[in-house]
Amino acid sequence: MFNLNASMRYWLYPFPTDMRKGFYTLSGLVTEGMGQDVRSGDVFIFLNRHCTSMKALHMEHGGLVIYYMKLEKGNFALPPLDEKGKIHPFSWQKLMLMVQGIDAEKCHYKKRWKSA
Repeated sequence: MFNLNASMRYWLYPFPTDMRKGFYTLSGLVTEGMGQDVRSGDVFIFLNRHCTSMKALHMEHGGLVIYYMKLEKGNFALPPLDEKGKIHPFSWQKLMLMVQGIDAEKCHYKKRWKSA
């Protein structure tokens, strides 16, 4: 059932989110707050004010899925965000580093070939 991978596009919501929000309210944030279509197949990431909880909203075959992670200790390291409150494109690699507790800004990335 876990269907997230590197070939998907990820978007980080730039404001703190109440983690009590469910499918419909998060879908509304995607539509109204981010200007995106929740049915696009993209993954939308939401964090609470203290960066201790994360929800990822994703449309899979058959319906919406929410992946929810609540940390027992520490918090998620955020990437630098735009001051204007624009949505922030994200990558699978940065998401995995954030989930594992690694600060992506302190990582040194080696050069790799990328297709155009």
